[in-house]
Amino acid sequence: MTKPTDNAADPFKKALAEATKVMAHDPELSVTYSMDPAGLSGDTLRLPQVSRRLTKEEVLIARGTADALALRHRFHDNKTFTRYAPSGQMAFDIYDALETARCEAVGARHMPGTAGNIDAKIGNDAARRGYDGVTKTEDAPLAQAMGYYLRHKATGRDLPAGADNIMSLWQDFIEGQTEGTFDDIDSALEDQKAFARLARRVIEELGYGDQLGDDPDQTDPEEDQNAETEQEEEDPDSTGEEQEQDSETDASPEDSTEEQQDMQEATVSSDDLADEEFSEEVELPQDEAEMEPPQPMPHSEADPDYQVFTTQYDEEVLAEDLAEPAELERLRAYLDQQLEPLKGAVSRLANKLQRRLQAQQSRSWEFDREEGILDAGRLARVVANPTTPLSFKVEKDTEFRDTVVTLLLDNSGSMRGRPISIAAICADVLARTLERCSVKVEILGFTTRAWKGGQSREDWLAAGRPHAPGRLNDLRHIVYKSADAPMRRTRANLGLMMKEGLLKENIDGEALEWAHKRMLARSEARKIMMVISDGAPVDDSTLSVNPANTLEKHLRDVIELVEKRKQVELLAIGIGHDVTRYYERAVTITDVEQLAGAMTEQLAALFDSDPRARARFMGIRRAS
Repeated sequence: MTKPTDNAADPFKKALAEATKVMAHDPELSVTYSMDPAGLSGDTLRLPQVSRRLTKEEVLIARGTADALALRHRFHDNKTFTRYAPSGQMAFDIYDALETARCEAVGARHMPGTAGNIDAKIGNDAARRGYDGVTKTEDAPLAQAMGYYLRHKATGRDLPAGADNIMSLWQDFIEGQTEGTFDDIDSALEDQKAFARLARRVIEELGYGDQLGDDPDQTDPEEDQNAETEQEEEDPDSTGEEQEQDSETDASPEDSTEEQQDMQEATVSSDDLADEEFSEEVELPQDEAEMEPPQPMPHSEADPDYQVFTTQYDEEVLAEDLAEPAELERLRAYLDQQLEPLKGAVSRLANKLQRRLQAQQSRSWEFDREEGILDAGRLARVVANPTTPLSFKVEKDTEFRDTVVTLLLDNSGSMRGRPISIAAICADVLARTLERCSVKVEILGFTTRAWKGGQSREDWLAAGRPHAPGRLNDLRHIVYKSADAPMRRTRANLGLMMKEGLLKENIDGEALEWAHKRMLARSEARKIMMVISDGAPVDDSTLSVNPANTLEKHLRDVIELVEKRKQVELLAIGIGHDVTRYYERAVTITDVEQLAGAMTEQLAALFDSDPRARARFMGIRRAS
């Protein structure tokens, strides 16, 4: 007799895995369930984790994701895809989104049942990213709109609400630029090579022809095939990187390889060569040399080679300056209403943290006080001499008065919805809890002012599009609560995270460096920083004109600097994103509702003076 499983989701997961193999037409395909983003890597297909609750929404999303990835595996040829892939990031994103839509459209023709499942996945992704509330094209990703548009044209199906909104914002532009190109799309869907040529033509018509690179039809196919074979022999794991189904922008930097990073670090810049040539020239007189202007300070202490096109439009802003007081109160009330069921559990965890902290406080007595607790040990003096006044004692706490904690919250677009709501309420409750223990708390957020580079990109275009300009977007660093401000006065500020249109791109490295500098300026002896993020650093404008690992490399450099200096104790929590590969102390959670417990456990482990508590913390990190 078969023993029943303890997890109600296991039979569903097993059935879905088998159905996915059949749909992918590959019985050897490995189907796994992971906390990492869903996607394809070689012969392994990753699906999102399914909880024991097995809700209807989880089932629909899992089936839709499985169908989409299985169709990509079945109808997608990676060699053809790579041969025609553009070199620029924006052009590649459009190309990849079109190829994904093609595979799904072909699958819908052969297996009509997949269309409804994938619609549910698309609708969930669009709702999670807040696409239904976008009103301007600059807030709507063009690559995503192109994928939606092709799916609509090829299948004739209506898109879910959020996806339809994104497509509608760009539809006039797309049809105006590609007039007639999609009329004969049916004949190209089944032929990936013909479709790749059509996709490149569409990219050129959209104005990104400069990112296409060399025409693959003008090169020798055998030579290209030999080059691809050599590359596969050198790095057999690299073939699956371009097959990631998750087109969310914060997945792009994760696909960059260590080899690319090493090549970038080993490359000698033209500025370095110019410096060497200049050094061979005749030396200037001492007086003239002294008059030379000083070299500009590097944009990053962690990486002097990190480039920023302009900092003119960056801003460090108080939360109360981004919305009127009445709007902040309204947003805060909305936040409280959304998370009312969760506040009890978070408060219980916070009280547990407070008890643990207070248990560690060293206590002492102050004697010979005029009031307090009667000092029984000194009553003998009163008996011997009745004129001696009674003696009292007072218990004195030595609290954590020399500690400051910074909570650095990712305010990127992928955090929309429940993740940012729970992050905000957890920051609120933890800040009030630590204040009761006399620990000062600072709450910071980071995002960008625009989706597509904003004014920085406009200046870059006006300057003639110089090569490799570096970071190309306007930063927005938000101070929700300074360390010296009481929580009761800044409570409403956290409601700003609910403001429509606030959450955009995330450039983590510069945000971490900014928060670190703020902490170093503090006088407290102990400094703790907790970073909460759900993805790798992503900014389409920057990545479209720079090496793909620019932002991720800078983040790693900043983390290395902070951890080596050891002036700030750094830890991180990844929401559905593996941050353990970046941070030495890190925990990855699969469900955003685990955030409160993860935050309290991490802080408690750091505050705990018992070395065994630190060991427990490191055990949690390794297990994750």
